[in-house]
Amino acid sequence: MIYCFDIGGSYISLGTASTDVAVTGALTRVGRVPTPARDRAAFVQALASLIDQAPGPEDAPVALALAGDIDPATGLASCANIPCLTGTPLVADLTAALGRPVVVGNDAACFVLAEAMVGAARGQDTVFGIILGTGVGGGLVVDGRLVPGAGEWGHGPVVKQVAGDPSVTLARLPCGCGQAGCVDTIGGARGLERLHHALHGVRLDSQALTAAWHAGDRDATRTMDIYVDLVADPLAVVVNAVGAGLVPVGGGLSSDAALVSALDAAVRARILRRTGTPLLVPTGLGGAAGMLGAAILGARWLERNR
Repeated sequence: MIYCFDIGGSYISLGTASTDVAVTGALTRVGRVPTPARDRAAFVQALASLIDQAPGPEDAPVALALAGDIDPATGLASCANIPCLTGTPLVADLTAALGRPVVVGNDAACFVLAEAMVGAARGQDTVFGIILGTGVGGGLVVDGRLVPGAGEWGHGPVVKQVAGDPSVTLARLPCGCGQAGCVDTIGGARGLERLHHALHGVRLDSQALTAAWHAGDRDATRTMDIYVDLVADPLAVVVNAVGAGLVPVGGGLSSDAALVSALDAAVRARILRRTGTPLLVPTGLGGAAGMLGAAILGARWLERNR
């Protein structure tokens, strides 16, 4: 048995899975509670309380899909949306507090691992998955294994001007990573909203903006055309570099099939490999992907440590 958590800035969700989860994709949902983002003791108690709702073997591991990263050199966590964890030796702390082995993976990487093993990209040798949510994330799986440290295509200054229209130059927006002009500043839902405001001086949330696009609104259409152009360029470079056979798309924007289709067409037009079938595809696992990816990491930890 594996306890698998999906931990975001707003909510903590728990599920349980068996050790053959990488084959079956089976998951039992247990519960969900708000994330105590600024109270470390309350955060640990939230995990423990959810585990208590699904009693299992005392040595069952706890696997986390975390909206953040663990520095492999120091073991310290970095979680922008959960500040109480930043700078802490998270794995060691949780192992001691919960009395169970703990495995932690980045939430985007867990998403891609699950999609590669039991989701939309099952059977593909090389899978690069992307998250278009509040921001931009991603991960790389080769032959069923996560490539550590790979997939952060949202960072690195790439946004300079609108391709095909040199008269439109966008300000290089500051990014949370410390740089400016990163894909993350325009590629997620908040970035899409910033882009529309920069182009038209109007503030719309991403759902209203995509709805206006579907309705044929001229300004929304221009924003979406430019968005697709700006996001497709760096994504095509990544696909060329890693040779991905399929690119599953998760996050809130992935629910818009027309947007995923537009990005797919734009990326396929930019890559060296020619294919008549979709390259970018919506998630096959929906909101369960992160939790399933964590469960797969937990099952593999058990295999190594039996």
